[in-house]
Amino acid sequence: MGTTELDQQPEPKYRHLKAVLSRALDTEFSVGQALPNERELAARFGVARATLRQALDQLELEGRLQRRRGVGTTVAPPRVGVDVSPRQHTWPGAPGDTWVAGDSVTTAPPPAVARALDVPADEPVEVVHRTLVAHGQPVAAEQLYIASAALPAGGGPRPAPGAERARAILARLQRLEAGGQDRAVELGSAGSEDARRLDRLPGSPVLIVTTRYAAAGRTVAVGVSTYRADTCRLTFGNQAPLSLSAS
Repeated sequence: MGTTELDQQPEPKYRHLKAVLSRALDTEFSVGQALPNERELAARFGVARATLRQALDQLELEGRLQRRRGVGTTVAPPRVGVDVSPRQHTWPGAPGDTWVAGDSVTTAPPPAVARALDVPADEPVEVVHRTLVAHGQPVAAEQLYIASAALPAGGGPRPAPGAERARAILARLQRLEAGGQDRAVELGSAGSEDARRLDRLPGSPVLIVTTRYAAAGRTVAVGVSTYRADTCRLTFGNQAPLSLSAS
């Protein structure tokens, strides 16, 4: 494949290159195998490195490639189906909840979260950091913002920030009677902290699921969950997801 054939294509070069690379992934590479570096790939296909990066970015977004620190770009395994339905996520910390609480801090939330919780922008709230692991790898990281005033009083001394405090906060949350939830999904890019937790590069494509939890007629918690877009296929019930592509 050379420059001439790419130039003859009516579509943008990076889109045609993406199709060429996708075929190469199917025929020349196996899952987990590392691709040559960008200089070698650009020379092989006769394109600028900027064009190559656009094609690689699209393939990563589609879950065909993974990029990791110290490893480079490798062929991704099939995406893992992750159930994000209310049936699975009934209430943070409830029996059957597979998220692992890492630590908890008290800090002012982002403005949008403060509005959802109906608290002043500078009012500290409880923030529980949680991680979801599937097939032995972290696939999602979450910041669960909880309105401090909505929590029932805790018994005993207040644990120091950390995993013990995170579990104590979730236990107090369980004492509220769940009143429903709503959820929104959007495409985003990984910030530095989420990238570290998920073993990704900052700026990598992610799926952001925002969930509002209600009790006693008000929003008491907001979960902002960041899922790896290269490894996760979000599902919303018991049925297997319908696949519309060969990837």
